[in-house]
Amino acid sequence: MTYWRLPKGVDEVLPPQAWHLEQLRRNVLDVFNRWGYDYLEPPVIEYLDALLVGSGEDLDLQTLKVVDQFSGRQLGVRADMTSQAVRVDAHSLRRENVQRYCYAGPVVFAKPQGNQTSRVPLKAGAEIFGASGIAADAEVIGLMLEALQEAKMHAPVLLLGHMGIYLGLVEQLLAEGRLDETRRSALFACIQRKGASDIRDLLDDSPTAAMLAALPDLMGDIDILNSAGEVLQQAPESVLAALQELQELSAMVKARYPQVDLRIDVSELSGYGYHNGPVFAVYHPQHGSALAQGGRYDGVGDVFGRGRAATGFDMNLKQLMASAFEQQGAYFAPYTADESQAELAAFVKTLRDQGHRVIVAVAEDEQSPEGCLGTLVHDQDGWQVRPTGTAPNE
Repeated sequence: MTYWRLPKGVDEVLPPQAWHLEQLRRNVLDVFNRWGYDYLEPPVIEYLDALLVGSGEDLDLQTLKVVDQFSGRQLGVRADMTSQAVRVDAHSLRRENVQRYCYAGPVVFAKPQGNQTSRVPLKAGAEIFGASGIAADAEVIGLMLEALQEAKMHAPVLLLGHMGIYLGLVEQLLAEGRLDETRRSALFACIQRKGASDIRDLLDDSPTAAMLAALPDLMGDIDILNSAGEVLQQAPESVLAALQELQELSAMVKARYPQVDLRIDVSELSGYGYHNGPVFAVYHPQHGSALAQGGRYDGVGDVFGRGRAATGFDMNLKQLMASAFEQQGAYFAPYTADESQAELAAFVKTLRDQGHRVIVAVAEDEQSPEGCLGTLVHDQDGWQVRPTGTAPNE
Protein backbone atom coordinates (compact mmCIF):
# COMPACT_ATOMS: atom_id res chain seq x y z
CA MET A 1 0.00 0.00 0.00
CA THR A 2 1.17 3.56 -0.66
CA TYR A 3 -0.54 5.52 2.10
CA TRP A 4 2.48 7.82 2.34
CA ARG A 5 1.99 9.27 -1.14
CA LEU A 6 0.44 12.70 -1.66
CA PRO A 7 -2.00 13.55 -4.47
CA LYS A 8 -0.42 14.70 -7.70
CA GLY A 9 0.64 18.34 -7.46
CA VAL A 10 0.16 18.47 -3.67
CA ASP A 11 3.43 19.19 -1.86
CA GLU A 12 4.54 19.47 1.74
CA VAL A 13 7.17 21.86 3.07
CA LEU A 14 9.70 20.19 5.36
CA PRO A 15 12.40 21.55 7.69
CA PRO A 16 14.24 23.83 7.34
CA GLN A 17 12.25 25.25 4.39
CA ALA A 18 9.01 25.19 6.40
CA TRP A 19 10.48 27.60 8.93
CA HIS A 20 11.85 29.78 6.13
CA LEU A 21 8.38 29.94 4.62
CA GLU A 22 6.83 30.94 7.94
CA GLN A 23 9.51 33.60 8.46
CA LEU A 24 8.83 35.00 4.99
CA ARG A 25 5.09 35.09 5.71
CA ARG A 26 5.72 37.02 8.91
CA ASN A 27 8.13 39.43 7.24
CA VAL A 28 5.74 40.17 4.37
CA LEU A 29 2.86 40.71 6.81
CA ASP A 30 5.11 43.11 8.75
CA VAL A 31 5.55 45.10 5.51
CA PHE A 32 1.77 45.18 5.00
CA ASN A 33 1.27 46.28 8.61
CA ARG A 34 3.80 49.11 8.29
CA TRP A 35 1.82 50.41 5.32
CA GLY A 36 -1.38 50.45 7.41
CA TYR A 37 -3.15 47.34 6.05
CA ASP A 38 -5.43 45.41 8.42
CA TYR A 39 -4.96 41.63 8.52
CA LEU A 40 -7.81 39.32 7.50
CA GLU A 41 -8.01 35.56 7.97
CA PRO A 42 -11.01 34.36 5.94
CA PRO A 43 -12.12 30.70 5.97
CA VAL A 44 -10.57 28.11 3.66
CA ILE A 45 -14.06 27.01 2.49
CA GLU A 46 -17.12 29.07 1.63
CA TYR A 47 -20.30 28.71 -0.35
CA LEU A 48 -19.25 28.29 -3.95
CA ASP A 49 -21.28 31.16 -5.35
CA ALA A 50 -19.54 33.59 -2.97
CA LEU A 51 -16.07 32.38 -3.95
CA LEU A 52 -16.75 32.76 -7.68
CA VAL A 53 -18.17 36.29 -7.51
CA GLY A 54 -17.20 38.29 -10.59
CA SER A 55 -14.79 35.64 -11.85
CA GLY A 56 -14.48 33.90 -15.17
CA GLU A 57 -14.38 30.27 -16.18
CA ASP A 58 -10.71 29.86 -15.21
CA LEU A 59 -11.35 30.30 -11.48
CA ASP A 60 -14.41 28.04 -11.63
CA LEU A 61 -12.29 25.25 -13.14
CA GLN A 62 -9.57 25.75 -10.50
CA THR A 63 -11.95 25.53 -7.54
CA LEU A 64 -12.44 22.23 -5.74
CA LYS A 65 -16.11 21.64 -4.94
CA VAL A 66 -17.91 19.61 -2.27
CA VAL A 67 -21.48 19.41 -0.97
CA ASP A 68 -22.16 20.84 2.48
CA GLN A 69 -23.76 18.08 4.57
CA PHE A 70 -25.61 20.68 6.71
CA SER A 71 -27.19 22.87 4.04
CA GLY A 72 -26.97 20.73 0.92
CA ARG A 73 -25.39 23.68 -0.91
CA GLN A 74 -22.13 23.50 -2.82
CA LEU A 75 -18.99 24.57 -0.98
CA GLY A 76 -15.74 25.58 -2.62
CA VAL A 77 -12.18 25.33 -1.35
CA ARG A 78 -10.75 28.75 -2.13
CA ALA A 79 -8.40 29.04 -5.11
CA ASP A 80 -8.18 32.83 -4.74
CA MET A 81 -8.69 35.17 -1.78
CA THR A 82 -9.71 38.39 -3.52
CA SER A 83 -13.42 37.53 -3.57
CA GLN A 84 -13.24 36.84 0.17
CA ALA A 85 -11.78 40.29 0.77
CA VAL A 86 -14.60 41.75 -1.38
CA ARG A 87 -17.20 39.98 0.78
CA VAL A 88 -15.57 41.27 3.97
CA ASP A 89 -15.56 44.86 2.72
CA ALA A 90 -19.14 44.66 1.45
CA HIS A 91 -20.69 42.81 4.38
CA SER A 92 -18.54 41.76 7.36
CA LEU A 93 -16.82 45.15 7.82
CA ARG A 94 -19.09 47.60 6.04
CA ARG A 95 -17.33 50.97 6.40
CA GLU A 96 -17.57 54.15 4.36
CA ASN A 97 -13.95 55.22 4.45
CA VAL A 98 -11.16 53.85 2.26
CA GLN A 99 -10.19 50.44 3.67
CA ARG A 100 -6.93 48.54 3.37
CA TYR A 101 -6.83 44.79 4.00
CA CYS A 102 -4.13 42.14 3.75
CA TYR A 103 -4.01 38.35 4.12
CA ALA A 104 -1.67 35.37 3.94
CA GLY A 105 -2.86 31.79 3.72
CA PRO A 106 -3.08 28.65 1.59
CA VAL A 107 -5.27 28.29 -1.47
CA VAL A 108 -5.98 25.07 -3.36
CA PHE A 109 -5.98 24.56 -7.13
CA ALA A 110 -7.93 21.76 -8.76
CA LYS A 111 -4.93 21.33 -11.08
CA PRO A 112 -1.43 22.88 -11.31
CA GLN A 113 -1.48 26.43 -12.65
CA GLY A 114 0.95 27.19 -15.47
CA ASN A 115 4.57 26.56 -14.57
CA GLN A 116 3.77 26.28 -10.87
CA THR A 117 3.74 22.62 -9.94
CA SER A 118 2.16 23.05 -6.50
CA ARG A 119 -1.62 22.90 -6.16
CA VAL A 120 -1.42 24.36 -2.65
CA PRO A 121 0.43 27.70 -2.90
CA LEU A 122 0.69 30.02 0.08
CA LYS A 123 -0.74 33.34 -1.09
CA ALA A 124 -0.13 36.73 0.50
CA GLY A 125 -1.86 39.83 -0.79
CA ALA A 126 -3.32 43.24 -0.13
CA GLU A 127 -6.42 45.12 -1.30
CA ILE A 128 -7.68 48.73 -1.17
CA PHE A 129 -11.44 49.40 -1.23
CA GLY A 130 -13.20 52.72 -1.76
CA ALA A 131 -10.51 54.56 -3.77
CA SER A 132 -11.19 54.98 -7.49
CA GLY A 133 -8.11 56.98 -8.51
CA ILE A 134 -4.83 55.64 -9.87
CA ALA A 135 -3.09 56.78 -6.66
CA ALA A 136 -4.50 53.61 -5.07
CA ASP A 137 -3.13 51.47 -7.90
CA ALA A 138 0.27 53.16 -7.53
CA GLU A 139 0.20 52.44 -3.78
CA VAL A 140 -0.47 48.72 -4.13
CA ILE A 141 2.24 48.52 -6.81
CA GLY A 142 4.68 50.12 -4.38
CA LEU A 143 3.60 47.76 -1.62
CA MET A 144 4.02 44.81 -3.98
CA LEU A 145 7.57 45.90 -4.85
CA GLU A 146 8.54 46.35 -1.20
CA ALA A 147 7.13 42.94 -0.27
CA LEU A 148 9.21 41.36 -3.03
CA GLN A 149 12.26 43.22 -1.78
CA GLU A 150 11.61 41.69 1.66
CA ALA A 151 11.84 38.31 -0.08
CA LYS A 152 15.27 39.38 -1.44
CA MET A 153 13.94 39.52 -4.99
CA HIS A 154 16.07 42.27 -6.51
CA ALA A 155 15.97 43.89 -9.98
CA PRO A 156 12.40 42.82 -10.82
CA VAL A 157 10.62 43.69 -14.07
CA LEU A 158 7.28 45.46 -13.54
CA LEU A 159 4.71 45.00 -16.30
CA LEU A 160 1.75 47.40 -16.59
CA GLY A 161 -1.37 47.06 -18.72
CA HIS A 162 -5.02 48.07 -18.73
CA MET A 163 -8.00 45.75 -19.14
CA GLY A 164 -10.17 48.68 -20.26
CA ILE A 165 -8.41 48.79 -23.63
CA TYR A 166 -9.31 45.20 -24.49
CA LEU A 167 -12.78 45.40 -22.93
CA GLY A 168 -13.65 48.60 -24.79
CA LEU A 169 -12.67 47.13 -28.16
CA VAL A 170 -14.64 43.94 -27.46
CA GLU A 171 -17.72 45.95 -26.52
CA GLN A 172 -17.41 47.82 -29.80
CA LEU A 173 -17.28 44.55 -31.76
CA LEU A 174 -20.33 43.27 -29.88
CA ALA A 175 -22.22 46.50 -30.61
CA GLU A 176 -21.31 46.20 -34.30
CA GLY A 177 -22.57 42.60 -34.35
CA ARG A 178 -19.12 41.36 -35.39
CA LEU A 179 -18.53 39.16 -32.32
CA ASP A 180 -20.66 36.62 -30.45
CA GLU A 181 -20.16 35.14 -26.97
CA THR A 182 -18.73 31.88 -28.31
CA ARG A 183 -15.91 33.60 -30.16
CA ARG A 184 -15.43 36.06 -27.31
CA SER A 185 -13.80 33.42 -25.08
CA ALA A 186 -11.63 32.28 -27.99
CA LEU A 187 -10.56 35.88 -28.57
CA PHE A 188 -9.58 36.26 -24.92
CA ALA A 189 -7.37 33.16 -25.21
CA CYS A 190 -5.76 34.52 -28.40
CA ILE A 191 -4.93 37.82 -26.70
CA GLN A 192 -3.49 36.00 -23.67
CA ARG A 193 -1.06 33.99 -25.82
CA LYS A 194 -0.19 37.06 -27.94
CA GLY A 195 -1.45 35.39 -31.13
CA ALA A 196 -1.89 38.30 -33.55
CA SER A 197 -2.42 36.01 -36.56
CA ASP A 198 -4.97 33.94 -34.60
CA ILE A 199 -6.87 37.12 -33.78
CA ARG A 200 -7.00 38.10 -37.45
CA ASP A 201 -8.22 34.62 -38.40
CA LEU A 202 -10.95 34.76 -35.74
CA LEU A 203 -12.29 38.23 -36.64
CA ASP A 204 -13.20 40.07 -39.81
CA ASP A 205 -11.30 42.96 -41.37
CA SER A 206 -13.09 45.81 -39.58
CA PRO A 207 -11.06 48.71 -38.09
CA THR A 208 -11.93 47.54 -34.57
CA ALA A 209 -10.70 44.02 -35.34
CA ALA A 210 -7.46 45.47 -36.75
CA MET A 211 -6.87 47.38 -33.50
CA LEU A 212 -7.42 44.20 -31.47
CA ALA A 213 -4.98 42.29 -33.68
CA ALA A 214 -2.38 45.03 -33.09
CA LEU A 215 -2.53 44.82 -29.27
CA PRO A 216 0.02 41.96 -28.83
CA ASP A 217 2.67 44.05 -30.60
CA LEU A 218 2.18 47.02 -28.26
CA MET A 219 4.68 45.80 -25.69
CA GLY A 220 7.95 47.40 -24.61
CA ASP A 221 9.27 50.29 -22.54
CA ILE A 222 7.17 53.30 -21.58
CA ASP A 223 7.63 54.89 -25.03
CA ILE A 224 5.41 52.18 -26.55
CA LEU A 225 2.46 54.17 -25.22
CA ASN A 226 3.07 56.72 -27.99
CA SER A 227 2.71 53.96 -30.58
CA ALA A 228 -0.41 52.72 -28.82
CA GLY A 229 -1.93 56.18 -29.10
CA GLU A 230 -1.41 56.14 -32.86
CA VAL A 231 -2.79 52.62 -33.33
CA LEU A 232 -5.86 53.30 -31.16
CA GLN A 233 -6.66 56.85 -32.24
CA GLN A 234 -9.97 55.72 -33.82
CA ALA A 235 -10.94 53.58 -30.81
CA PRO A 236 -14.03 54.26 -28.67
CA GLU A 237 -13.80 56.91 -25.95
CA SER A 238 -13.63 54.26 -23.20
CA VAL A 239 -10.48 52.80 -24.81
CA LEU A 240 -8.83 56.21 -25.12
CA ALA A 241 -9.69 56.96 -21.47
CA ALA A 242 -8.11 53.64 -20.42
CA LEU A 243 -4.97 54.41 -22.44
CA GLN A 244 -4.73 57.85 -20.83
CA GLU A 245 -5.10 56.27 -17.39
CA LEU A 246 -2.32 53.80 -18.21
CA GLN A 247 -0.07 56.68 -19.28
CA GLU A 248 -0.72 58.56 -16.04
CA LEU A 249 -0.17 55.47 -13.88
CA SER A 250 3.09 54.65 -15.70
CA ALA A 251 4.38 58.17 -15.15
CA MET A 252 3.41 58.06 -11.45
CA VAL A 253 5.10 54.69 -10.87
CA LYS A 254 8.23 55.75 -12.76
CA ALA A 255 8.48 58.94 -10.70
CA ARG A 256 8.09 57.09 -7.38
CA TYR A 257 10.23 54.07 -8.22
CA PRO A 258 12.81 55.19 -10.83
CA GLN A 259 14.99 52.15 -10.15
CA VAL A 260 12.33 49.70 -11.34
CA ASP A 261 12.57 48.20 -14.82
CA LEU A 262 9.13 49.29 -16.08
CA ARG A 263 7.58 47.65 -19.14
CA ILE A 264 4.22 48.21 -20.84
CA ASP A 265 2.01 45.46 -22.27
CA VAL A 266 -1.21 46.89 -23.68
CA SER A 267 -2.62 43.37 -24.16
CA GLU A 268 -1.85 42.15 -20.62
CA LEU A 269 -4.88 40.16 -19.42
CA SER A 270 -3.81 38.76 -16.06
CA GLY A 271 -6.09 37.48 -13.33
CA TYR A 272 -9.27 35.43 -13.18
CA GLY A 273 -11.58 37.60 -15.26
CA TYR A 274 -12.71 40.10 -12.63
CA HIS A 275 -10.17 42.84 -13.44
CA ASN A 276 -11.53 45.83 -15.35
CA GLY A 277 -8.87 48.55 -15.03
CA PRO A 278 -5.08 48.81 -14.70
CA VAL A 279 -3.35 45.44 -14.25
CA PHE A 280 0.21 44.73 -13.21
CA ALA A 281 2.62 41.85 -12.71
CA VAL A 282 6.22 41.41 -11.59
CA TYR A 283 8.66 39.06 -13.30
CA HIS A 284 12.27 38.04 -12.73
CA PRO A 285 14.75 36.23 -15.03
CA GLN A 286 15.18 33.47 -12.43
CA HIS A 287 11.48 32.57 -12.55
CA GLY A 288 9.35 31.47 -15.48
CA SER A 289 6.06 32.88 -14.19
CA ALA A 290 4.87 36.05 -12.47
CA LEU A 291 6.11 36.52 -8.90
CA ALA A 292 3.18 38.79 -8.06
CA GLN A 293 0.22 40.17 -9.98
CA GLY A 294 -2.93 42.15 -9.50
CA GLY A 295 -5.06 44.99 -10.76
CA ARG A 296 -8.27 47.00 -10.43
CA TYR A 297 -11.67 45.31 -10.10
CA ASP A 298 -14.21 48.05 -9.46
CA GLY A 299 -17.79 47.00 -8.77
CA VAL A 300 -17.16 43.27 -8.19
CA GLY A 301 -18.89 43.55 -4.80
CA ASP A 302 -22.24 44.40 -6.43
CA VAL A 303 -23.47 40.86 -5.80
CA PHE A 304 -22.89 41.40 -2.07
CA GLY A 305 -24.86 44.64 -2.26
CA ARG A 306 -21.87 46.98 -2.33
CA GLY A 307 -19.86 47.46 -5.52
CA ARG A 308 -17.01 49.69 -4.38
CA ALA A 309 -13.87 50.69 -6.25
CA ALA A 310 -11.12 48.16 -5.51
CA THR A 311 -7.54 47.32 -6.43
CA GLY A 312 -4.99 44.85 -5.07
CA PHE A 313 -2.45 42.10 -5.71
CA ASP A 314 -1.25 38.75 -4.44
CA MET A 315 1.94 36.67 -4.52
CA ASN A 316 2.89 33.03 -3.96
CA LEU A 317 5.26 32.86 -0.99
CA LYS A 318 6.32 29.29 -1.78
CA GLN A 319 7.66 30.53 -5.08
CA LEU A 320 9.75 33.16 -3.30
CA MET A 321 11.10 31.41 -0.20
CA ALA A 322 14.12 29.73 -1.87
CA SER A 323 15.94 33.04 -2.34
CA ALA A 324 14.83 34.64 0.91
CA PHE A 325 16.74 32.66 3.55
CA GLU A 326 19.87 30.67 4.34
CA GLN A 327 19.78 27.63 6.60
CA GLN A 328 20.03 28.51 10.30
CA GLY A 329 22.17 26.32 12.57
CA ALA A 330 21.65 25.47 16.23
CA TYR A 331 23.58 24.78 19.42
CA PHE A 332 23.31 21.31 20.97
CA ALA A 333 23.07 20.57 24.69
CA PRO A 334 23.87 16.91 25.52
CA TYR A 335 21.71 14.86 27.87
CA THR A 336 22.57 15.31 31.53
CA ALA A 337 20.99 13.98 34.72
CA ASP A 338 23.45 15.27 37.32
CA GLU A 339 23.34 18.26 39.65
CA SER A 340 24.25 20.67 36.82
CA GLN A 341 20.77 20.37 35.24
CA ALA A 342 19.48 23.60 36.75
CA GLU A 343 22.60 25.49 35.70
CA LEU A 344 22.27 24.06 32.18
CA ALA A 345 18.62 25.08 31.98
CA ALA A 346 19.53 28.66 32.96
CA PHE A 347 22.34 28.80 30.38
CA VAL A 348 20.04 27.44 27.65
CA LYS A 349 17.42 30.09 28.51
CA THR A 350 20.05 32.83 28.25
CA LEU A 351 21.09 31.64 24.77
CA ARG A 352 17.49 31.38 23.61
CA ASP A 353 16.69 34.85 24.98
CA GLN A 354 19.59 36.12 22.84
CA GLY A 355 17.89 34.67 19.76
CA HIS A 356 19.93 31.47 19.37
CA ARG A 357 18.45 28.09 18.54
CA VAL A 358 19.30 25.51 21.19
CA ILE A 359 18.40 21.82 21.00
CA VAL A 360 18.48 20.04 24.36
CA ALA A 361 18.93 16.26 24.21
CA VAL A 362 16.21 14.21 25.87
CA ALA A 363 18.03 10.86 25.72
CA GLU A 364 21.62 9.75 26.39
CA ASP A 365 22.09 8.41 22.87
CA GLU A 366 20.73 11.51 21.10
CA GLN A 367 23.36 12.91 18.71
CA SER A 368 23.97 16.52 17.71
CA PRO A 369 22.12 17.48 14.51
CA GLU A 370 23.74 17.98 11.13
CA GLY A 371 25.02 21.53 10.70
CA CYS A 372 25.36 22.07 14.45
CA LEU A 373 27.04 25.40 15.28
CA GLY A 374 28.44 24.21 18.60
CA THR A 375 27.96 21.97 21.63
CA LEU A 376 27.31 23.02 25.21
CA VAL A 377 30.01 21.57 27.53
CA HIS A 378 30.51 21.72 31.29
CA ASP A 379 33.89 22.53 32.89
CA GLN A 380 35.23 24.17 36.04
CA ASP A 381 33.83 27.51 34.90
CA GLY A 382 30.34 26.10 34.33
CA TRP A 383 28.48 25.60 31.06
CA GLN A 384 30.11 26.99 27.92
CA VAL A 385 29.62 26.81 24.14
CA ARG A 386 32.27 24.86 22.24
CA PRO A 387 32.03 25.81 18.53
CA THR A 388 31.95 22.89 16.13
CA GLY A 389 35.41 21.97 14.88
CA THR A 390 37.37 23.17 17.93
CA ALA A 391 39.30 20.91 20.29
CA PRO A 392 38.20 20.51 23.94
CA ASN A 393 41.13 22.60 25.25
CA GLU A 394 40.61 25.50 22.87
